Amino acid sequence: MLDTALLQRFQTYLTDEKRASKNTVASYMRDIKQFYQAVGSKCADICSVTRSDIEEYVDSMMKNGKSAATVSRCIASLKCFFGYLTGLGVVTHNPAANVESVKTVKKLPQILTSREVELLLEQPDCVDMKGYRDKAMLEVLYATGIRVSELIALNIDDVNLTTGLLTCRSGNKERMIPLYPAAIRALDNYINLVRNKILAMPTEPALFVNMNGERLSRQGFWKIIKHYQEKAKINKEITPHTLRHSFAAHLLENGADLRSLQEMLGHADISSTQVYTQLVKKKLKDVYNKAHPRA
Repeated sequence: MLDTALLQRFQTYLTDEKRASKNTVASYMRDIKQFYQAVGSKCADICSVTRSDIEEYVDSMMKNGKSAATVSRCIASLKCFFGYLTGLGVVTHNPAANVESVKTVKKLPQILTSREVELLLEQPDCVDMKGYRDKAMLEVLYATGIRVSELIALNIDDVNLTTGLLTCRSGNKERMIPLYPAAIRALDNYINLVRNKILAMPTEPALFVNMNGERLSRQGFWKIIKHYQEKAKINKEITPHTLRHSFAAHLLENGADLRSLQEMLGHADISSTQVYTQLVKKKLKDVYNKAHPRA
């Protein structure tokens, strides 16, 4: 029932026109395929899907224990898909348009304390090439708040040790982020003492490489950060994004303004940055409740 050629056109639309991330595209395509697998026996063709069909499917997802976030994303996927089909004239209206999203409880991101960050950054031993590399990576993550995908995409030309600036590229956009002195020193040591010895090919542009001399992968970095979490004995679930969250919250705590933080994080919408003000307020409230004699 689902036209594979039409689905392929929608995927191209998401990628080329909507500029959606790979994860978003994969999620939307999976949601749509699963929806049609579920309703295929009821709906003769793509044009016969109704709002009732979608709402029944949503109800079944909830009854089967799917999270509110998963269900909400599925609704968004179907709204986007049928909106696209409406624009093409394949369907006369969008049956998902008025389907209500499921309310989700948005959890505040977990952050590390300043002491926990220091403890984590102290873990790599600069006694071998791996130690120098890992020290530089962790310092850069906390110094800049960049995403792990941006970290591993960095090239050697993206770092200017003289000016202490790092150029981060995401899609067609780029931003420049300052580096604090300890991060500059860690990068200087890694670049000038270690990197050339690890490279598989002298022409390799990647800033951070694995021990085989090739660009580091997300999975490779994930293992590295979990290793140092265990070594530091920090009883929090640390992901590469934890240092990004901690960077943002700590800058706000120390007086950074939201607009500057938005630019450094590369957020298109300032509402994405504002979540960190909630973290700071929560911390202040916790301190108040613990310290005030009448709290």
